[in-house]
Amino acid sequence: MLYAIIAVDNPESLGARLGARPAHLARLEALQNEGRLVLAGPHPAIDSPDPGTAGFSGSLIVAEFPNLSAAEQWADADPYLEAGVYREVQVKPFKRVFPT
Repeated sequence: MLYAIIAVDNPESLGARLGARPAHLARLEALQNEGRLVLAGPHPAIDSPDPGTAGFSGSLIVAEFPNLSAAEQWADADPYLEAGVYREVQVKPFKRVFPT
């Protein structure tokens, strides 16, 4: 089943985000290589694809996991969480409707 991992960043966490980014991306690449990643990316803090020093306000990941517990465990091990980037993370079941 698909799960949405919705994270909200701590204020002023851009430096921590940049430092933890390689480890964060490695985990996403592993999901992609397993064919389980639907989409992933950050929410720019301003209305721009490149927010510069404004940074990001959070992230969204949609991926396949065996169950909610497995998705939560994966999310709990995110390097952004350990680095203090995320202040809140929600994991919810996700039903894909479009695109088909």
